[in-house]
Amino acid sequence: MSSIEKIRVLIAEDQALIREGLATLLAQQNDDFELLAGAADGEQAIEFARRYRPDVILMDLQMPRVDGIMAIQRILREFPQTNIVVLTTFETNDLIFEAVSAGAKAYLLKDARIDEIATTIRAVMNGQSRLSPGVAARILGEFKRLRRPLATAKLPVRDDLTARENEILRLIVEGKSNTEISEQLHLAEGTVKNYVSVILEKCQAKNRTELAIRAIT
Repeated sequence: MSSIEKIRVLIAEDQALIREGLATLLAQQNDDFELLAGAADGEQAIEFARRYRPDVILMDLQMPRVDGIMAIQRILREFPQTNIVVLTTFETNDLIFEAVSAGAKAYLLKDARIDEIATTIRAVMNGQSRLSPGVAARILGEFKRLRRPLATAKLPVRDDLTARENEILRLIVEGKSNTEISEQLHLAEGTVKNYVSVILEKCQAKNRTELAIRAIT
């Protein structure tokens, strides 16, 4: 594989041993990663994002000077094409939702296997989102809790969306798939898919999970 095809990876982690260990292990995974200089804090992650323009950043959340959430927001404001994978020991609901809302494409815990981390890096490069099983369970549980009042309460209407887009947004928040939405609204599934793409763009959401979180918070 030529260097131009390599996935350029930046690791933002304040503990040098973890940072250097991750770089070594990822380098051994395959020939498709190019490991860039590691960042020791959020401020350095922003600086290195500007300098090296990585494809993927492995981002810790608890770091000195600038924390991971703020670093994600600032990096994606300047370089929205960057794929950010959170890799942390923290899995509180608030941090998970903040990271996803900030634009992280994946959220993994530091006990993840190195092959899982490598697979996640490749997945986000292909436009996919990934959550560790424990994190996914927390998000699903929180959505179930938040959806209960939506059965009797109306979701606020967004002025930047059309009536049909607001209707589809509500169904997304309720957890409906594109197929279910198409059946309920008597629309072609391809039409629903196009609507969802427009809604994601208008709401500046990276994926359906982030879109639902923004809509109900």
